[in-house]
Amino acid sequence: MSKAAVRTATALALVILGSLASAQPDDALRDEVRQTEIAFARTMADRDFAAFQRLIADDVVWLGSTLMRGKQQVAEGWKRFYEEKDAPFSWEPERVEVNDSGTLGISTGPVRDPEGRRIGTYNSIWRRERDGSWRIIFDNGCPRCECSTGAK
Repeated sequence: MSKAAVRTATALALVILGSLASAQPDDALRDEVRQTEIAFARTMADRDFAAFQRLIADDVVWLGSTLMRGKQQVAEGWKRFYEEKDAPFSWEPERVEVNDSGTLGISTGPVRDPEGRRIGTYNSIWRRERDGSWRIIFDNGCPRCECSTGAK
């Protein structure tokens, strides 16, 4: 094999390996989503409704007992949770994952009442924006599953 062919093959291999490495999400991206979710939950604890709104995408879809579409509708629907002195609930990320392109992330975990009892589970889908920030685009909460563990 000629030197030129070896150089070409080596360069091609490096390009392929580089593209494969960049296609896989890394721990840093997962940590970005985790930290964004933690900041999102902190808005409730800190009673900071403006910060809550900043983390919501304009085109968000919020599932739950009532479907809400768009930042304005979600803000109107959630404002009541920020009006009292004490937070009515809290949440925290338990599992976080990012897609291979690094553009979408999911965070899921427990929702707790003020006494710390688990009352539900949330699922948030985050989109990485052009500026590198993450905004929530889908959210769904559900009550705690009281499923039987025994076979019937």
